[in-house]
Amino acid sequence: RLALDYDCASVCILPYYLKRSAEILKGSTVKASTTIGFPHGGHTTAIKVAEAQRALEDGGQELDMVVNISKVLSEDWDYVRQDIKGVIDVTHGHGQKVKVIFENCYLQDEHKIKLCEICGELGADWVKTSTGYGTGGATIEDLKLMRAHSPARVQVKAAGGVRDLDKLLEVRALGVT
Repeated sequence: RLALDYDCASVCILPYYLKRSAEILKGSTVKASTTIGFPHGGHTTAIKVAEAQRALEDGGQELDMVVNISKVLSEDWDYVRQDIKGVIDVTHGHGQKVKVIFENCYLQDEHKIKLCEICGELGADWVKTSTGYGTGGATIEDLKLMRAHSPARVQVKAAGGVRDLDKLLEVRALGVT
């Protein structure tokens, strides 16, 4: 109800409450959103796809999926690609959108670049810096890197660290949406 009062972009809520949230938001411009594979991305791909399917059936319009951080650090790019693809395919199949969360505080630049390339190839709607559960949020350096290595059609989301108007204007100037 607060999101409706302030006309927020979306409400990202725990999966068990998504259905009720979607009911409350129905007919508004505020999107019902939840997380997939949260917070560490360690769920199997089949579980992430099942989570996404359930969320979509419950009225989810934007899904925030966490990459499998261990597989990224191991550079098992085939696994990472199939994991992300599974969630994107089911979500786009329902006409909805996906944000892919990297958890940048644990990654090297080469990991972030490869993830941006994979997400661009697969048609992710956003790449996102963090979950809020890691040791750090969005940094200017990461946002520049992600914008530079993502196709224009893939939005970049800064999660964590944008706390005032000056910082908001700074990240917007980088092309962060």
